[in-house]
Amino acid sequence: MALERTDVEKIAHLARLGLAEDELTATTATLNNILGLIDAMQAVDTTGIEPLAHPLEATQRLRADVVTETNQRDAYQTIAPAVEQGLFLVPKVIE
Repeated sequence: MALERTDVEKIAHLARLGLAEDELTATTATLNNILGLIDAMQAVDTTGIEPLAHPLEATQRLRADVVTETNQRDAYQTIAPAVEQGLFLVPKVIE
């Protein structure tokens, strides 16, 4: 399905997009490329392939969960205006 210039003008009007004349040509070509890609993806034979419940369902290699930095809380809290039991104290904003 290819879009014509008039189709893109209607879509731009419905979306309240102000496209200049030179932008209409480029936008028409871009939208036709996107629709062509969708057609190509739909043409692929996917029989026998189960859909994933989640895109990250496949096993991924993850980095090891190790501590790489030292705890510098005390150094950061020495310049804080108010600290209590290792927590920063801030003024109340909501009443």
